[in-house]
Amino acid sequence: MRKLLLMLFILLLTSTAWASVYDYPFINGYEATVLGTPSLYRAALPEKIPSKMMELTVFAERKIPGVFWYQNKFRYSFSSQKGEAPLIFVIAGTGASFYSAKMRVLQKAFYQAGFHVICLSSPTYFNFIVTASKSGVPGNLIEDSRDLYRVMQLAWEQVKDKIKVSEFYLTGYSLGAAQAAFVAKLDEDRRRFNFRKVLMINPPVSLYNSVKILDGMLEDNIPGGLDHFYEFWEEMMRRLSETYKLMGYIEFTENFLYDVYRKKGPPSEEFLAALIGISFRISSENMVFAADVMSNAGFIVPKNRVLSATDPLTDYVKVAARTSFEDYFDGLFYPYFASQHPGISKEALIESMSLKSIELYLQRARKIGLVTNEDDIILAPGELDYLVKVFGARAKIYPNGGHCGNIAEKNNINYIVGFFRNERGAGQ
Repeated sequence: MRKLLLMLFILLLTSTAWASVYDYPFINGYEATVLGTPSLYRAALPEKIPSKMMELTVFAERKIPGVFWYQNKFRYSFSSQKGEAPLIFVIAGTGASFYSAKMRVLQKAFYQAGFHVICLSSPTYFNFIVTASKSGVPGNLIEDSRDLYRVMQLAWEQVKDKIKVSEFYLTGYSLGAAQAAFVAKLDEDRRRFNFRKVLMINPPVSLYNSVKILDGMLEDNIPGGLDHFYEFWEEMMRRLSETYKLMGYIEFTENFLYDVYRKKGPPSEEFLAALIGISFRISSENMVFAADVMSNAGFIVPKNRVLSATDPLTDYVKVAARTSFEDYFDGLFYPYFASQHPGISKEALIESMSLKSIELYLQRARKIGLVTNEDDIILAPGELDYLVKVFGARAKIYPNGGHCGNIAEKNNINYIVGFFRNERGAGQ
């Protein structure tokens, strides 16, 4: 009996200690997604690490359109250790570059933990679409993952003589997390890297569901609908002006936003949702424009119209800004892939853009782990339960954190790094 009580006491201490260490401040998923992680709660990471911006040519025969004259090479970042170390590839989320804020957090965390680190832009990012996407039409998880795998091999060829690598790892956040799973599956066949471990950070289950949720945040939360977008924009500018008067300066950092939050109180959930929707729309309008030009689909830019570096783009940008992902899917994405795969239905294409299409692999691949949040705003009803069912003990679910809002939180960073170092609490 005494032994049992002692064991229960230890378990209680352990669970209490674990519950107390996760101290993320925002319990609303929208607030977490917008505000991120204030410095008080962030992992201690180096201010600077050695990092090089690398360039390579993916398709030597590709002629870059004049309007994209400045996107002549595929770019990524590379941080190396002096001695032998594991190499981890990190894939960015929707519309993000290798140098986005979240990517720099992960880059520093892995470098500090002793990894060589290669950071890759999302296949939905401008530079990737123009230089490294075979089709020029991003959003297809299978095709995008083949593109990623191609640039991973080219990047490895470029750096392999500069470093000693013990083994390969892979991770990504948001859309990059779903792509990491597809890349891992592809590598099972091609065996170029033999990834030892793979971690998915805040992935969507169904890409189609998630982007419809994000589109809805903009379209459903602007008073009067999208036709009143500019009135909403003016309201945002008015609030920024008020913020400047209150704070005496404006800085688009998570700490600044947190200070404003503490002084003014939380904005309405509708306003936060609209901000998230705007952020996603800005990312997607760049993607839609680049995809249209690269595929010559005639969706926004007239077919066979060759844009030069000096052509005005304002009218095209306005159209792209009003284009939802559903419009992109119906007007460009589906027609393109239907032409490549005659007979494929919209439903089948949507299903292929889901983790459910590789569910058996995800269930069996014990090297793949998952970390996400109960209040992740990109998950549709039932999708969190689905992730728990598929990953079981390999899933780490925080009670709050929104969509990647807690990615820099100290315990989350410890968990993410620990997953690869096989430490306690890494779900292995």
